[in-house]
Amino acid sequence: MDKLKTLLHELGISKVDFAKYLGVSRQMVYNYLEMESINEWPKDKKLKVFELLGINDLDDIKELKATSNYILEVEERLNKTNLKKQKIDNNGPKLGKREDDLLNNLILLAREKLADKKSKDAFHEVEYLYHYLQATETSPELKYILGFFSKLTGFTELEKFVFDKEKQIVMESIMYSAILMYNNGGLSKSKVMQSRDRFVKEIEQKNEERLSRTQELNTVKIQALKELGYTELNEKNANEVFAKIAEIQSRKV
Repeated sequence: MDKLKTLLHELGISKVDFAKYLGVSRQMVYNYLEMESINEWPKDKKLKVFELLGINDLDDIKELKATSNYILEVEERLNKTNLKKQKIDNNGPKLGKREDDLLNNLILLAREKLADKKSKDAFHEVEYLYHYLQATETSPELKYILGFFSKLTGFTELEKFVFDKEKQIVMESIMYSAILMYNNGGLSKSKVMQSRDRFVKEIEQKNEERLSRTQELNTVKIQALKELGYTELNEKNANEVFAKIAEIQSRKV
């Protein structure tokens, strides 16, 4: 199961997209991935994973590698299900009372903020919260930051640790020091700007690498289609196009 988790991450498939592909809730995906073996999954869901990855047997997962053409291949399978256009089915899996109450409270609060015409920041607050929740899938330490602010604002008991206790304590200490420096001006302006510049450069570099990789994949795909005389990638020509993509990439080696 660890191999499957790693592969999904390397392929750039988020838990949200994976849940939509399987037709289940994101929480159900988490439950599936915590099982010891994919053989414990419902048969139809297991077969959908095999179909997505292009394999016929569980043991084949061990041989898979997230190469450029394989990423494109999996992306095409996702596109065939119109994954990006799907909406969450309101008649999906039932939530427990606690989860249902929490979701309703979250929706009500977000709606109240968005309906407040006097607030210029409401939309972006809710938007960034949405981004934050999405980011916790790949940056689990963000959960500890949420815990810190829940305690700081008095909503949660100080000695309550619902995540990894040691990691939460470390993050709480770091966040407390950061809040003190922010409120008390504990850093000189020059050091703050230096740190900010390092942050900007690091994120810009990551974004450039991501964009460069995406552009490279798209360029190779377009070249492959052109050389084969096709105008689009579809189910009928997929194998031929992927083979041509691999050939084009091998020319550059």
